[in-house]
Amino acid sequence: MYLIVGLGNPEEDYSKTRHNMGFNTINKIAEEYNININQKKFDGLYGQGVIEGEKVILLKPQTYMNLSGKSIIQVINFYKIIPEDICVIYDDMDITPGEIKIRKKGGPGSHNGMKSVVEELKCEEFARIRVGIGKPEFKDDSINYVIGNIPEEEKKILDEGTTKAKNAVIAILKDGIDNAMNKFN
Repeated sequence: MYLIVGLGNPEEDYSKTRHNMGFNTINKIAEEYNININQKKFDGLYGQGVIEGEKVILLKPQTYMNLSGKSIIQVINFYKIIPEDICVIYDDMDITPGEIKIRKKGGPGSHNGMKSVVEELKCEEFARIRVGIGKPEFKDDSINYVIGNIPEEEKKILDEGTTKAKNAVIAILKDGIDNAMNKFN
């Protein structure tokens, strides 16, 4: 069983922010594969289904971004999921808006949500898909940039990024992470 996690903040208030690229990607996957993400447990919203013949859990932690790992570790422990069967999707300011990067493993960088995930899992050996959101004009404006509303002219570009991330998840499940990395990176 695979655990596909999108990082974000509770959607009612944050659905239209750059920080919710992970949630937006999970929503697209759920829609394409008719997976209802309506179960409340593990400090998150989740649903189960099958993608490319693989059983999956789609998870949107409801802990707010900086505590995302607390939700993820509960699912991992309950379902006995190994790190190699986990994929975390999140926003990244170091990647051009609309682009993605897939990695097999690695540190959290400066992303607080990923810091929480790595801290709770006590490992870095899990796949991640970083969805580019670009940088704010002024470095001191990072918080407002990630949780502020997205300007209309930027929405289409960011939507392209979450579509690429959705397709990357499908490729990982179908063809393996190495092939997905060759295709999308």
